[in-house]
Amino acid sequence: MPKILLVEDERVLADTIRYNLAREGFQVQQAMDGEEALARFRAGEPDLVLLDLMLPKLDGFDVCRAIRRESAVPILMLTAREGEVDRVVGLEIGADDYITKPFSMRELIARVRANLRRVQMVQRSHEEQTARVLRFGDVEVDLERHEMRRAGQVVPMKPKEFDLLVFLAQNRGRAFARDHLLERVWGYTAAGDTRTIDVHVRWLREKIEVDPSRPKFVETVRGLGYRFAG
Repeated sequence: MPKILLVEDERVLADTIRYNLAREGFQVQQAMDGEEALARFRAGEPDLVLLDLMLPKLDGFDVCRAIRRESAVPILMLTAREGEVDRVVGLEIGADDYITKPFSMRELIARVRANLRRVQMVQRSHEEQTARVLRFGDVEVDLERHEMRRAGQVVPMKPKEFDLLVFLAQNRGRAFARDHLLERVWGYTAAGDTRTIDVHVRWLREKIEVDPSRPKFVETVRGLGYRFAG
């Protein structure tokens, strides 16, 4: 359930917004002034901040600046001001979006959802990019470039040697029989020469292990096959 911090000093409007957000499945915290807003933000780690500009004690611009110094959480400004300068300043100091009063609850909720969706897409993209590089020890396996680097230096690898490393590293902790590895990496559907696996594992160990005779990453599972333990 996404958490929303609502910073609005008009009690009736704040209660109306809170009611409508809660009805849509959001968890809402309220703050009535700028100082309370910062205290609740730091205590609650909200997923989005709805921030009025005209606030007691500390105005919305100052609250926005303070939040942006600490977090990339989306900030949606609520303003009764129609001047372009205020909107531009709000965006320049770190607000992600703004909505001018009076507004419909439908539009407000749509903007809240859109900003949360944008953040989720950015996070998902970052996670996908991160997942394209496998790391263990001083080794990096770059799936996009199809290369392995050790201590920053590219190490030449045979295609199936690279594919075997990727498969094992993406399944850390799982033990695989040699014939299973042949099927998954080489595509053999019938029993093949499992010595191929042993040869490729030996090559891998020479390239990724500090001491190939005492492997830390590609372990032998006696009576079965191999497991990546890095």
